[in-house]
Amino acid sequence: MIVLARISDVDLDVAAHVNAVAAPDAGATALFVGTVRDNDPDARGQVVELEYSAHPDSERILREIAERVDRPGVRIAVSHRVGRLPVGGVAIVAAVSSVHRGDAFDLDRDLVETVKAELPMWKKQIESDGSHTWVGLGRVAT
Repeated sequence: MIVLARISDVDLDVAAHVNAVAAPDAGATALFVGTVRDNDPDARGQVVELEYSAHPDSERILREIAERVDRPGVRIAVSHRVGRLPVGGVAIVAAVSSVHRGDAFDLDRDLVETVKAELPMWKKQIESDGSHTWVGLGRVAT
């Protein structure tokens, strides 16, 4: 069951995602929190912030991705941030609850990997010297 799938221009609430997937039959909750780091293999220097941009259909596509990994007996809450985020800022939260931990771990990983590969979301990576690079420009909405 998809309980939350959204693109947000405000800070993501990690606890709200965990609470959204809580249920009496859930014995496990797997949580992924992706944060902005100060480095990247493509960066020449230190990364100081990211600016995320999303295609207008990104929220619909995020929900479709969540629906594809959904299975009976699980609950899914996933959000991705748009806008400027400093180092340490939360860019994505994915929470999955299930009866058993294995399902929660596996589905949460599948969800995050699929979002990273398919969501039409682009990031402008800004470095300490003021230079920037774009990441994810090859992704388009379908």
